[in-house]
Amino acid sequence: MSTSASPAGNPAATPATGRPWWRSGALMLTAILLLAYNLRPAATEIGPVMPDLQADLGMSAGAAGLLTSLPPTCFAIFGLVAPTMAARLGLHRTIVLALAMLVVGSLVRTTVDGGWSFIAWSTFALAGLAMGNVLAPSVIRTHFPERIGLVTALYSLVLSIGVSVASALVVPMANAMGGWRPAFVAMTATAVVALVPWLFALRFDRSRPSATTTRPTTSISLRTVGRTRLGWAIAIFFGMQSGQAYALFGWLPSIYIGAGLSQEASGWLLGLMTALGVPLAFLWPAYMGRNPRPLTLQLVISASAFLGYLGLLVAPATLPWLWAVLLALGTSSFPLILAMFAMLARSSAGTIALSGFGQGVGYALALIGPLLMGVLYDVTHSWTAPLLLFLTLSVVMTIAGVTTITRPTIEDELGLP
Repeated sequence: MSTSASPAGNPAATPATGRPWWRSGALMLTAILLLAYNLRPAATEIGPVMPDLQADLGMSAGAAGLLTSLPPTCFAIFGLVAPTMAARLGLHRTIVLALAMLVVGSLVRTTVDGGWSFIAWSTFALAGLAMGNVLAPSVIRTHFPERIGLVTALYSLVLSIGVSVASALVVPMANAMGGWRPAFVAMTATAVVALVPWLFALRFDRSRPSATTTRPTTSISLRTVGRTRLGWAIAIFFGMQSGQAYALFGWLPSIYIGAGLSQEASGWLLGLMTALGVPLAFLWPAYMGRNPRPLTLQLVISASAFLGYLGLLVAPATLPWLWAVLLALGTSSFPLILAMFAMLARSSAGTIALSGFGQGVGYALALIGPLLMGVLYDVTHSWTAPLLLFLTLSVVMTIAGVTTITRPTIEDELGLP
């Protein structure tokens, strides 16, 4: 799919209006970017203040462990629910509902006094995040069909900024404002702001069928996607990428510490890996705007993951910065896959179903990565077995990625017009 079509003589303009694409779609571009910014802070703001949460709410270590596993669990479960809700309510209405759930869950959890109540309302908020995750690619495809790569690049970049801002600022805000509760309330303010353009966007669900309608003329179910090679390939691709990323976020400092590096240096190396992901979140989807089948790029990404794990296995303390850089590249397929959800479908219905199946099944698979890494270390008291496992998973990711990139669209696989 080309993402560069435009009126003759004005490559930056939109065919229907002759105006720059970002001006003609200003409302929806603003809505999409505000949604992106708010799709992670409710999850990532918890980790830095976890000791305060446990002390304030009387939360046990087991409950805290459950809380840290909630994001991928909710993304898996509610990601599978989102397509059905969008088919019944309309795409934009469902995203308004998702943002409302995020706001309500995030605010109410700051008022509770028990750990389990906090977990329950966090689940409610994260359910909204999960639905937004799944439906965002379809919104991009619906409103910017000729700019999927570029808009996905902006979406991924802003999503990454939201992660970084929440992680970096929640502790200083809690210290300045008197605790985690007011800090969480302040963080939720941007989600309230995000609701405003989406309320205006509800008119797209009420409009008659047209080029910008969100109600598909052909229904594509998750079960139907589950019968295709593309559906399973992109789900496994997404799951392998996310599982490796979650495992490294949790365990990379421990691997470096086990190799003899200081705790400070190990934390800096994790920071290096995550910081490199921010520009890549923009660059890769933008590249797909001109190269919608980025096979060579994915092979480079997969090779980087393999070499990064091999370096950690053989000589983790020799060039630790190099392994961190290689692993940053090796786990950077996430924005590519986001763009593929839209580019490997020819309709809003296809995008929603492919995104729902890919993210729902993918996040379920991703849960296995961090768990297996910890279990293997507990059993062997060494990082050798976990790293050998992830070397193997990088090969699986390569096969799934190549299969995904070279498959026809979901409608073509299903024989739909």
